[in-house]
Amino acid sequence: MPRRHGLLAVALALVASVVVGCGGGGSGPPELNWYVPPDNGAYQKLADRCSRASGGAYRVKVSVLPTDASGQREQLVRRLAAKDSSIDVMALDPVFVPEFAEARFLRPFTAAEAPTLTDGMLSSAVESSGWRGRLVAAPFRANTQLLWYRKSVAAEAGLDLTRPIGWDDLITAAEKTHKTVAVPAKRYEGLTVWVNGLVTGAGGAIVRDVEKGVDLKPALREGGVGKRAAEVMRRLGRSSAAPANLATSIEDDTRTVFQSDSGGFMINWTYARGAAAEAVAGGQLSREVLDDYGWARYPQTDPDKPSKPPFGGISLGVSRYGKHAAEAVSAVRCAGTLENQITYMLESKETTARAAAYDDPGVRAALPMADLIKESLDQAGPRPRTPYYNDVSASVQREYHPPADVDPNSAPRATDDLITGVLHDKVLL
Repeated sequence: MPRRHGLLAVALALVASVVVGCGGGGSGPPELNWYVPPDNGAYQKLADRCSRASGGAYRVKVSVLPTDASGQREQLVRRLAAKDSSIDVMALDPVFVPEFAEARFLRPFTAAEAPTLTDGMLSSAVESSGWRGRLVAAPFRANTQLLWYRKSVAAEAGLDLTRPIGWDDLITAAEKTHKTVAVPAKRYEGLTVWVNGLVTGAGGAIVRDVEKGVDLKPALREGGVGKRAAEVMRRLGRSSAAPANLATSIEDDTRTVFQSDSGGFMINWTYARGAAAEAVAGGQLSREVLDDYGWARYPQTDPDKPSKPPFGGISLGVSRYGKHAAEAVSAVRCAGTLENQITYMLESKETTARAAAYDDPGVRAALPMADLIKESLDQAGPRPRTPYYNDVSASVQREYHPPADVDPNSAPRATDDLITGVLHDKVLL
């Protein structure tokens, strides 16, 4: 059901401002428009390979979306709500797949198409690409966060990071060595990723019963999981281990801090070391810093429970309104082949949803932490899978920011109440 502040209501209010495209030229093979997040050119190379592989059946044109996930969602919603036929394939953050599917923006894959798109893919990526028992997007990229550390700092702190480490011990080690723990903690999606990682690592969830739609159950008060998450955030926020920009930092800000003289530890996605290697090749970073990079599994929230590393990535959705559905499905299938997934990984420095790619010698040379990435993805803790994810995430961000001021005694209840109020149109964000 559409709600005043929900996806469809917002989208329909924006329809008048959208110019509907035509979806391709009038001569030659159809042109498929593939909407992707910004990258280093790897998407374009993949599109060119699939265009050639089609034997003239189609050409793939890449169109670049905004940098942040919320901006990507907004642009796609505007156009899909207007039934824009020029969108053929879109790269979606997995958290938006249920929302787009429920709004009927996606063309579900058929029972015959689905196996070719999921066979050999990591289970976490497959689960994040489905909705209501159907495959509505195709697994493409799968990503997780690792604990990155400076080897010299870990040695000085006396840490053995071949063994699990908890957040409390991590912060203590940074304080002891007068270094920092850099975490993306701006009031944006990265903050929700952090809260969710802490909550799932404590054995809980931000919300439950998502199949009930707006009547889902906020769950941060259950078992003290929301309180524990707030305790960790508050402790880091008020610690000498907190970077000065903690409350405004995004992923690339954490890399800057980590690679500085004050850097000790960092929570970031798997691209971090590849980005550092590119910086070394370009002369922006010393080789000494890259050689000091170490990696370990995401920290434990509860010392008695294994951590639940955050899950992220990209799923490829085919628009319900595109004019070339068969060609779009073919292009998505091409993007997911083992050969293309390996090549894309090496070009983009991003990680893939296809399990066998991590065994490729070239991938293992570029990603010496490949086994840890696979393990983390196998045991990842996904964010809430609900069509109302945007409201849930925004509620968490409002009550758990800034980290230094989060109140463990009130934040869980306030967030639960805010989620309920927003979903039932009683509160505006």
